[in-house]
Amino acid sequence: MAQQTTQAARTLSTRVRVAAHRLRRVTPRDAWRFAALWARSSPGTHIWLVILAATSAVMALAPPDVRSHLLHHFSTNLIELHRHPIRVLIGSAFWIQTPSGFAFYTVLFEVVHAPAERWLGTWRWLFTAATAHIGATLVSQKAVFFGIRDDRLPHSLAHTVDIGVSYGLAGVVGVLAYRVPRPWRWFYLAAVLGFFAYPLLDDGTYTDLGHLTAVLIGLGCHAVTPLVPVTGNRNQDGDRNGKRDGNGKRDRDGEEQRTEGEVRTGRRAG
Repeated sequence: MAQQTTQAARTLSTRVRVAAHRLRRVTPRDAWRFAALWARSSPGTHIWLVILAATSAVMALAPPDVRSHLLHHFSTNLIELHRHPIRVLIGSAFWIQTPSGFAFYTVLFEVVHAPAERWLGTWRWLFTAATAHIGATLVSQKAVFFGIRDDRLPHSLAHTVDIGVSYGLAGVVGVLAYRVPRPWRWFYLAAVLGFFAYPLLDDGTYTDLGHLTAVLIGLGCHAVTPLVPVTGNRNQDGDRNGKRDGNGKRDRDGEEQRTEGEVRTGRRAG
């Protein structure tokens, strides 16, 4: 037993030395190449980040009156949604209210958006994020409208500042549930739904409603998730059925079985 422990310790020590040696050999050019490949693997995420960096710099350098004008100009409040719906629904996704939060959102983009874009593909990822952003905005602002109409919310909310990227992030967090294998998927879902539902139940705001709505929209985007190829007995049965006929039809039969199995398995497993 002691001999096995000593051997395991030596193996670990050797691996650590090899890893340290490789790190010493990393040059600035290698680091730049890795960063370029990383950004190229999720271009939409990093284009979005570049735009956010530019708008955050404008917010940090602009005078207070200009900053207030820009925030209200792109806010998805009731007044701007009524006057300029397209402009604010699109433009609000490229501004954050506090420029100091850009570093925090950069981490979230790399942890949430980048893996989702590599998994879904750029267009399906963009569809999910945009649908969550727009849908959650409309639902939350409809709740504000009813609250003001029934005198449960102050009328000042009709022209409040409402911008940011959090609804799109929440929607992508929702669709990423289908990336988590069972049975861990259920723990992931419980954690995500609890995280976004608790603030809403605990005297939540319209923003909390928007976040929960965005997560539910993301969960509803199962149809955009990639199909999972069939492996195992069903695929092998299709191959055997295709080989048994002895003519051109056998290949088509086998391919049909594989295709049907792929669709069923992919949509069920996510």
